[in-house]
Amino acid sequence: MRFTLMTSLIISICAVRPAIGAEPPLVVAVWPGTAPDEIGNIGKEKVRMSPKSNRKRVEVTEPTKLVTNVTQPTLAIYRPVKEKETGTAVLICPGGGYWDLYWQLEGEEVAAWLNSIGVTGIILKYRVPRRPDEPRTEPARRPLQDAQRAVSLVRSKAGLWDIKPNQIGIVGFSAGGHLAIATATSFEKRTYEPVDNVDTVSCRPDFAIGAYSGFLKAKDRDEIYPGLHIPEGTPPIFLAHGGADIVSPPEHSVIMYLALRKAGIPAELHIYATAAHDFGVRPIDHPCSTWTQACAAWLKHQGLLKPLLLGNAEKQQ
Repeated sequence: MRFTLMTSLIISICAVRPAIGAEPPLVVAVWPGTAPDEIGNIGKEKVRMSPKSNRKRVEVTEPTKLVTNVTQPTLAIYRPVKEKETGTAVLICPGGGYWDLYWQLEGEEVAAWLNSIGVTGIILKYRVPRRPDEPRTEPARRPLQDAQRAVSLVRSKAGLWDIKPNQIGIVGFSAGGHLAIATATSFEKRTYEPVDNVDTVSCRPDFAIGAYSGFLKAKDRDEIYPGLHIPEGTPPIFLAHGGADIVSPPEHSVIMYLALRKAGIPAELHIYATAAHDFGVRPIDHPCSTWTQACAAWLKHQGLLKPLLLGNAEKQQ
């Protein structure tokens, strides 16, 4: 049994890590010039390693690559191999508390997993850290501007990038999970003044995925976070969370699921007992690492994956 589990984990690691020598991603700017409300005085963009943590707080404890001081948002577009392409694309919002972006664990590795199931993975480098007018106890507001614009931009380029314009989703982790859900529920009104024709294209994702999301539950009440609402037309949403998460407790996803259900929005919720924060898509010796399989089955059920492709992906797990 142990040999089977370890073999499965090794195969899965190979499946989700980017192949050596693979084509670099296409990187495009989100905005044609300076982003809205951008003050541009936070210093040069930089890459650093996250601090080592412990299992009580997170599932992946070793340092991974972070990106911070972002003033010029971009999209990094990772395409699957031609024979696997489904035409589905997913914008990826790494977490980091709206201070940093966990670029490796919740960006590059997620794009590789999506590619393995035939989906184009598009990492959104949104603006961090919080600016002085963005309180640390609330979600930052500029990232939602970047995410709304990003959805419209991807849809406007769908033909060029071999993406089906009605199969564009968004996934986020931790604070990025809030950003994904906020984007999926804020499509009725943009949070910035339109700047060009791209902003005439719908910014509504066709589906959304939130993993161990924060800022979904009000602080002292069993209701969704102030500023979030669930309008008619909200797309289907998939939620995954660790039951022992002390960074972003599972109640965030539970309360959002109940609110979606009450609003009549198709939603699926997975809570993994004893799992902490920050498990990403990396295979680990905990049932929470199987959330990607459940998510792939959910995507398939909505017609977003080719049946043969999903069968092959499951064999690799």
